[in-house]
Amino acid sequence: MDLDKWIDIGYNLIITFGPKLLGAFVIWIIGSWVIKKLVKGTKKVMTKGNYDESLQKFLLNLLNWVLKIILIIVVLGTVGVETTSFAAVLAAAGLAIGLALQGSLGNFAGGVLIMIFKPIKIGDLIEAQGQMGVVKQIEIFTTKLTGLSNKEIIIPNGALSNGNIVNYSTEGTRRVDLVFGVGYDSDIKKTKDVLMNILTSHPKILKDPAPLVALTELADSSINFVVRPWCATSDYWAVYFDVTEQTKEALDAAGIDIPYPHHVEIRKNA
Repeated sequence: MDLDKWIDIGYNLIITFGPKLLGAFVIWIIGSWVIKKLVKGTKKVMTKGNYDESLQKFLLNLLNWVLKIILIIVVLGTVGVETTSFAAVLAAAGLAIGLALQGSLGNFAGGVLIMIFKPIKIGDLIEAQGQMGVVKQIEIFTTKLTGLSNKEIIIPNGALSNGNIVNYSTEGTRRVDLVFGVGYDSDIKKTKDVLMNILTSHPKILKDPAPLVALTELADSSINFVVRPWCATSDYWAVYFDVTEQTKEALDAAGIDIPYPHHVEIRKNA
């Protein structure tokens, strides 16, 4: 084959594919620029929304790759490559991966919902999925709590976002609910005064909302009083233990009986 023939072939290829290649190159340059701007803009929005850093990186990478795959398909179609089958293969692969990772995707979606609606944040004391602890870290797929006994609790975000969450830190204060029983011979007013004096003299119990002492039940062997002081969330257990201990000491000092079960032993005659 002589040189002229090669030149003709090259010329025909340039005429046939040159515009398509040039168009594909232009689309790639413009598309890459647009993707960069979209990712950058999305990052700014997420930063202003105080999204978790790990979630930001994951979502931005995901957005970047999805847009680049779409751009590649468009470029291939511009060149003349049949993209219908290529897109079908991608769709089938995406479906297979989605089914295989269904639980993980649910947890990912749950993590996104937690980040968007913010029912909890790091440092909150919460109760969820039968567990109680302080939120230590909110990750893409799981949320980590530090339990009250300093154990690590890991809860899948899917279950966390779809279940009930009790957040004890949202309001900043918490009510301590206690019940104490005294004997039927005890003076009701005196008992209430003793219990209220404990609450009003404790440095960690709030004045507002005011603490409450009230007779709640005439039980089988005791008169029961509810004792409900308010305190800062961080002081809950200190108030709980202090009031319990001080109540026993104060009732004993006031001569007020605290009933307890009496076991009577019955012996059969030999």
